[in-house]
Amino acid sequence: MSEIRHTPEAPTGIRMLASGAGIDAHRHDNHQIAYARRGVVSITTDAGSWVAAANRAIWIPAGTVHEHRAYGDTDLRLIGLTGNPLNLRRPAVLAVAPLLRELIVSYTEEPEERVMAVLLDQLRRSPEQPLHLPTPRDSRLAAICRLLHDDPASSKTLPELARQAGVSDRTLSRLFRRELGMSFPQWRTQLRLHHALILLAEGTAVTTVAHRCGWASASAFIDVFRRALGDTPGRAFTRL
Repeated sequence: MSEIRHTPEAPTGIRMLASGAGIDAHRHDNHQIAYARRGVVSITTDAGSWVAAANRAIWIPAGTVHEHRAYGDTDLRLIGLTGNPLNLRRPAVLAVAPLLRELIVSYTEEPEERVMAVLLDQLRRSPEQPLHLPTPRDSRLAAICRLLHDDPASSKTLPELARQAGVSDRTLSRLFRRELGMSFPQWRTQLRLHHALILLAEGTAVTTVAHRCGWASASAFIDVFRRALGDTPGRAFTRL
C-alpha cells in the first residue's frame, strides 16, 4: 500500500469513480459502510480483499487501513458510523436487500436521523457473505496465489501447483487451510468470482467472463455465481 492517510471521521456521501480509479490507503477512527449503487467496489487491507456489486456492501471497521478500487463507472455510497451495530472488528461483505439499498441511497443524499435508525436496524439483519479473498503470508503459497491471480482460468491441479512450488500437495493443501482458512478449490472459486465481478462491471459478456475465469460453460458460471451471490450476473448488474 502507499502512504497511509489518517482521516479521523469516516465521510458520508457520494463518490463517482471511473473504472480503475480508487482511494489510496487510509484509515478512520469510526466505522464505515461502502456500497456501489452502480459498478463494483473492492476494499483491500493487509489481510486480503473484499469485493461487492450492487446487491452487497462492505463493512470497514474503525482503524482498518484500507484502499478502495472501482471497476466500471462506479456510484460509490459511503456512510460513516460512530457505533458498531454489527459488532464486527474485521471487514465483511453484507447482503443488501432492496429496503437497505434505498436507505443507503437516501441517507447519502440527505442524512436524517430517522433514516439512520432504520438503516442500522436493517444492517443488523444483513447476513454476512463469504466474499473475502485472504492474502497468504507463506512465500510458497504467495507464489502460487500470484500465478492464479494472473491466470484465473488456469486448470492446474493442486499436485501440479505443489510441484511448481517445490512442496508436496499435502503441504500445499495444509497451507491453504492454515493461512487462508479454506481449501484450495474454495479459494480458487473465490478468486474466480472476484475476477468475474470485475470483468462484468467493465461490460464483458457473460460467456467471455465464464471462459476467462475458468468455467467450462456460461451455465456453469451462472450457477456458481447465483449460489454465491444470490442473483444471476445479468440481474446483479442491471439493478439501479
